[in-house]
Amino acid sequence: MNHMKVIQRINLLLLSLFGFCLLIGCGDGHDHAGHDHSGHSHGPQGDILIAIAGPMSGSGAAFGEQIKKAATLKIEQINAAGGIDGRKVKLQIEDDKGDPTEAANVARKLAAMKKVSIVIGHFNSSCSKSAKDEYNRKGVVEFSPGSTNVDVCRGGPWTFRNLYRDDYQGTFLARYAKEILKVNKVAVFFDNDDYGAGLKNAFISEAKKIDLAVIQPIPYQRERTQDFKPLVEQIKGQGAGAVFISGLFNEAALISKALRNDLKMDVPVLAGDGVYEPKYISLAGRAAEGTYITTPFLFNTGNDSKEAVAFMSAYKKKYDEEPSTWSALTYDAVGMAIAAIDEVGTDRKKIKEWFAACTTADKGYKGVTGITFFDKEGDCYSKGASVAIVSEKKFKPAPQQLTVEQ
Repeated sequence: MNHMKVIQRINLLLLSLFGFCLLIGCGDGHDHAGHDHSGHSHGPQGDILIAIAGPMSGSGAAFGEQIKKAATLKIEQINAAGGIDGRKVKLQIEDDKGDPTEAANVARKLAAMKKVSIVIGHFNSSCSKSAKDEYNRKGVVEFSPGSTNVDVCRGGPWTFRNLYRDDYQGTFLARYAKEILKVNKVAVFFDNDDYGAGLKNAFISEAKKIDLAVIQPIPYQRERTQDFKPLVEQIKGQGAGAVFISGLFNEAALISKALRNDLKMDVPVLAGDGVYEPKYISLAGRAAEGTYITTPFLFNTGNDSKEAVAFMSAYKKKYDEEPSTWSALTYDAVGMAIAAIDEVGTDRKKIKEWFAACTTADKGYKGVTGITFFDKEGDCYSKGASVAIVSEKKFKPAPQQLTVEQ
């Protein structure tokens, strides 16, 4: 074989390989779902992937179950209506166990998954804060339907939430104790984590301003402190007109039982929204009756919006139970994520820019829990707090509400 024929055969081989690469897309940076390696969408083919991150196990698993159910319902409704431009939406559900270290691991996994367009989560404030750096480093929106610590969004341009902050919630609770319950001295128990300590600090700060005396706050450790009777005995004889619990429902139930059953203290109990979970009632039993609890949203107010009524009906039909505040906030978070993707596609940067542009009510997302829009930090000041009371083993709107501007 002469030299010229060798060159001709090599050229033919190279042309064949080039044609094969064009056919299968090798070397062009695209995967078969129509996404490039930066997560950008380049076509109608393939599913759209949204991640859900929260406590699917551990002491906060009840919250995780509500989050999962609400997200699943919303996605099923979207897909039944044809998806987004004919593309189906799927969920990637990850369990952070309510643990900051695990949340950081989940964040690394999800941020590295190029097809994940946005993360709905995390729920616990400590988890959202722990995961924030990775989401910001890789450039994927973290949209929390549950984290209320004041620092969750601060310094994180890719982090947003659709509910109030604890500085507002703590202020609200202190004023409710003073103005509605008419008490002058309060005992405080707090979970010594980002949520519990942050909410406690906001409560005490406002209490000082309104001349509401606070007995020396008593800390505890979630999932570690088991016997609350010795802690509750510390407030005996100190003249507390009410008890404020800043933590989650498991420990709140134990504190309420020690308070009511062991010390026989018949004073109002107030709690933050981490106690707004039916398991608080089942765990505390009769000791839960009369507990006042703040919540970002309430159903069955007698003035429910059409969005709230429709969601309540659909949720009850699918799960044979009533939705919670966290169900509603998650449903809205997924709905807002879908609205962003429907408008700008699955490009992560464009989704972030869409969220960041939602700065006024007319640009916001109208959902079950009201209109969601953000300030420059990604915080949501468009929705206030309500108060529920445990009555006849159910959460009901408290007879007296309070309006506090954010």
